[in-house]
Parts: sequence; C-alpha cells; structure tokens
Amino acid sequence: MNKLVIASMEKSAGKTNFIIGLARALGTKIGYMKPFGERLVYQKKRLWDYDSALIAGVMELKESPDEMTIGFEYAKLKYMYDDERRSKKLLAMVETMGKGKDVLLVEGGSNLKCGGGAGLDPISVAKYINGRLYIIISGNEDTIIDNATFLKNHVNLKGVDFGGVIINKVKNVDDFNENYLSSITELGLKVLGVLPYKPELTHLTVNNLNYRLFAKVLTGENLLNRTVKHIFIGAGSAEMALKSTLFQKEDKLIITSGDRSDMIIAAIETNSAGIILTNNIMPQSNIISKASEKNTPLLLVSQDTYQVAKQIESIEPLLAKEDSVRIDILTKLVKEHVDIKKVI
Repeated sequence: MNKLVIASMEKSAGKTNFIIGLARALGTKIGYMKPFGERLVYQKKRLWDYDSALIAGVMELKESPDEMTIGFEYAKLKYMYDDERRSKKLLAMVETMGKGKDVLLVEGGSNLKCGGGAGLDPISVAKYINGRLYIIISGNEDTIIDNATFLKNHVNLKGVDFGGVIINKVKNVDDFNENYLSSITELGLKVLGVLPYKPELTHLTVNNLNYRLFAKVLTGENLLNRTVKHIFIGAGSAEMALKSTLFQKEDKLIITSGDRSDMIIAAIETNSAGIILTNNIMPQSNIISKASEKNTPLLLVSQDTYQVAKQIESIEPLLAKEDSVRIDILTKLVKEHVDIKKVI
C-alpha cells in the first residue's frame, strides 16, 4: 500500500482539492486520514474535521470521519500521547484506514507547522508512518519561488521520503513553465505537476455557509450546492433593493433579518442562490412555504446581519460532496497536469 502524505507550505494552498482530484483520477481503492484536525464541524452531536467528512463522503468511505482524526486540541493531545504512544496510534490508524486499500492519502494541517505542538505536523507524521511526503505550493509567481526556496534551504527533511512538490493555482501555466519552473527545478526539487487557477473553484456555495455559520436549514436542502458569486446585505427597503443590478443576479446570497418579510419575498422571487436569516428570527409560515415551493435555501442563524457579513468575508470556498461539477473539474486538472505515475 502506498502511503502519501499531502502537505502545504501555507494555508489555502489547495491540499484537500488536490487529494480529491488525485483520488478520483487514480480510480483505485483509496483510504484517507487526517491526524490533526483543524476545520471543526459539529454535526449529529459529534465533532469532526470538515475535510475528513468531505472526503469520506466523496469517496464513499465506510470509516467514520471522527475515526480519521486523532484530535484537535494541543493540550489534550500532548497529555494523551508521548512519542511512543503517538507512533502506535498513527500506525494503528494506518492499519485501519488503509486496510484493503491500494493508496492511503494522509492530509496535513493548514501549513507545514500546523500540528507541530502535538507532534502531528505532516513532516513528523510522514516519519512515523514511513510515508512519502508531497508538498503543495501555491500563490503568485514570486510567492511560489519564495516558498520553494525556503523549503529547500530551511526545512529539514532529513529522514523523510520526500517525493517533491505540486504547484497549484497558477494563473498562466505556459508562462510559468517557461519563465519560473526552472528556478524551482534548479533548487533540486522535483515538480510533479503545475495546476492552473480555476475561478470556478473559488466561489462559495450555500452549503459552505451552512457548515461554517452553524445554520439551521429551513428550506431548499437539495439546492445547498448552489454557487454564491455575489452577496447583498438586505438592510434597506425591498423597493430599493429591486432597483439594484446586483439584486437581480441569480447567483446572489441575501443576508437579512428574519422579520424582513418584504426583503425575503423579493429575494425568493428573484431566484436567489440562498437567503441567510439573521437574529434567530423565524419568518412567517407563509414565507417559509413560498421559499419551499421555489426551492430557495433559507438558513437561520443567531448572529446579527453585520456579524454574519463579517464572518463570510473569512470563509474559504470549501467543497461539499454534492459539488459534482467542481469535483469533476479537479479530477480533470489532476489527470491533465500531474504526473500521477511518479506520484504513486
């Protein structure tokens, strides 16, 4: 069984997306684990890592997401595991998650340092399980070169089976290959792929917001995968909102208080991607019925409109298992731009 540890130099480099694309492109029996969880989700009275739940769903794995992660809290993990117990725990997880699988994909935290305080950073994990480490690097050209140079000159990979790097989210692949790729290979780093930037992968979905805002879904459960490209704060009158060009777009999200019946109805009638109802105020029953008839997602949250808008600014456009279009894009990207045979 191949054990591949996928890490990244920085947050939001695209590890999880790459893992999904690689898993689908391989077409073999895949196992997955993420020893240090840092994207917490509370569902069905259980706490687990969002990425673990996502990949378990996409790849239809029988293992539960909470089994794929050792823990989340540094203090608790340091108390529970010394080096010997941590090694035994990781190897036991490899045995369980990799049983009957051809490839075990092991995801690191948000960056190379993440989990280090608990001995669960990706470099340490690769050593514990004797896995091959790959590192995702993304950003603009200068950032990519800086990260690659820092990796080569200052990151100690002694004792690690280091397979190389994958460059991600490149705006112009041909230009990068012609003018920048040699700077990385001259450092002695193997480049297994250069993946292009795809704007379709950068948009939020209503389901992203559902998870991150801990919302209660009132209607439109089967359309939570709708893409959100524009956000409209429904603080003014519905009459003024209807005059706005932005309000007429179908891929918009409306944020408004649950007692703003005029704004909610206007949002439903203009086929909004979703409506977030703030202040924990339930709208009238006839409005909920109308949204249900139109299949418009209504999400109820306790925060006020301003707090929700600020939260959304920092939410990453994470995939959901229902995002079949984006998952197909990722699979195609990996097939066309990554040397999969060398990765395996």
